[in-house]
Amino acid sequence: MEKELVMEKELAGKYTMPGIGFGTLGNTGDAGSALVEAALAEGYRYIDTSRYYGNEEAVGRALARSSVPRSDIWVTTKLLHPKTPPQPDIAVELDKSLRLLQTDYVDLLLIHWPNPDVSLEWALGEFAALRKQGKARAIGLSNFPATLVRQALEIVGDLAANQVEYHPYLNQRPLLELMRERGLVLIAHSPLARGAVLNDPVLQEIAKRRRLSVAQIALRWLVQQERVVAIPGAQNVEQLRENLKVLEVTLTSEEMAAISALARGKRIVDPPHSPAWDSA
Repeated sequence: MEKELVMEKELAGKYTMPGIGFGTLGNTGDAGSALVEAALAEGYRYIDTSRYYGNEEAVGRALARSSVPRSDIWVTTKLLHPKTPPQPDIAVELDKSLRLLQTDYVDLLLIHWPNPDVSLEWALGEFAALRKQGKARAIGLSNFPATLVRQALEIVGDLAANQVEYHPYLNQRPLLELMRERGLVLIAHSPLARGAVLNDPVLQEIAKRRRLSVAQIALRWLVQQERVVAIPGAQNVEQLRENLKVLEVTLTSEEMAAISALARGKRIVDPPHSPAWDSA
């Protein structure tokens, strides 16, 4: 299982990232901390959080309590969400995150959303400086369409990842092609389209034939793709276990193509502060 968790997802030619992680949005307080600790005990080695989620402290308690060495865990957090208070001093903000997470560094630091009120050149310059200091091993983006990814890469050419909504109902081909060309990893959030794919007849048929759940089929479709990582959420230990089982199966090329054909431009996460998305 440990070997499969890696899934060949190299970041900027320097680090290897687990192919599936635990997305902690909505998991807060003591219950959230317990679930992160359970995820690590079950074999997860990638924990994804954000200042905006309000659970960095809960994640930090889990990291501190876990018997898994910190060096074996990939921790991602995010700053500069448009709905958080202004963050004019990124170094101070990351130090706060590190204190909450009870760690000296994060493995990946992302700009949570593009924001026309925040200079991209300034933000990435600050992120790059923190990477140079060792407080973030890698830096990247979240919710950036292809046009803005290109702009970001003109500022910092070795960004590691872009975390975006990606699932069978949303085609991200233009973005994927760019990111593969430039060596970035696509981290798929909302990998089940917030449950919208669970009643899909094509996925149900494949799941029935494979004796798996629809969620497992959809997740496997993601992690089986080149340079794609999935970060499903979970509400209990059983869901954590079920999600990890996707690393034990392989879909056929026909099954992969049938799932890819389900794309219909369905975007679940589209708040008012969204950028101009790629055609899907």
